[in-house]
Amino acid sequence: MSTCNHDCKSCKSKCENDSTKFLVKTSEQNHIKKIIGVVSGKGGVGKSATTSLLAVACAKMGYKVGIMDADITGPSIPQAFGLKDGLVGDGDLMYPGETSLGIKVVSINLLLEDPTKPVVWRGPVIGGAVKQFYTDVLWEDLDFLFVDMPPGTGDVALTVFQSLPIDGVIIVSTPQDLVEMIVKKAVNMADMMHIKVLGLVENMSYFTCPDCGKKIELFGPSKLESVAKELNIAPLAQFPIDPELARLVDAGEIENYELPDLTKVFDMLESIQK
Repeated sequence: MSTCNHDCKSCKSKCENDSTKFLVKTSEQNHIKKIIGVVSGKGGVGKSATTSLLAVACAKMGYKVGIMDADITGPSIPQAFGLKDGLVGDGDLMYPGETSLGIKVVSINLLLEDPTKPVVWRGPVIGGAVKQFYTDVLWEDLDFLFVDMPPGTGDVALTVFQSLPIDGVIIVSTPQDLVEMIVKKAVNMADMMHIKVLGLVENMSYFTCPDCGKKIELFGPSKLESVAKELNIAPLAQFPIDPELARLVDAGEIENYELPDLTKVFDMLESIQK
């Protein structure tokens, strides 16, 4: 339709382009207010770390938070939070793992006897597992469910965007020269799927010298503001390269990390609650 605003959730006309027709339903026992995808156009930009930090920040603010680790073939969320016990269920629903801050986590690594065992599945099977993480898990009451997506624009991203009622995505990038292309891929896919882009987070923006305190831009000047302005999306935060974060992730203690300023992130998250 010529008057279409691409907001299929609020539209009363069911047309052939309706992006909600493939949505799956979660358990009636679950009440999830907002579902936020964390995406990137490529791997290695720190998407899982960003997901974890956002979840920790929200939990420390008093929100009820969950993380769905949708990176089936490369899960890393349980390691960051030190979760090792396998998931259990009652025959109908799985119970998520829970961190010391009360963050609920579901990941394929919490279902494997050996977390180092590779998951060698084809796309449809992986997509089915992602759907089950939403439909067959007892999430209960959550203010935010963060979905840690695998890199790229393949099967899992398509499954999440089509099957889950995503309220928006946060894009993770780095300051490198190819960042603009990476971000554009993610933005264009979100636009194709009628998913709102909530903002951009730049990871590995700088390194703070432990001796003099000077900020060193190891990957070149930040492109957060310029790329965000060009694509008309919100610049949300810059995360540094921090050996302390790497140490805490390796130790499963990311909840002990001293968080950067996330004021813009909180403002954005609170605005979409309304």
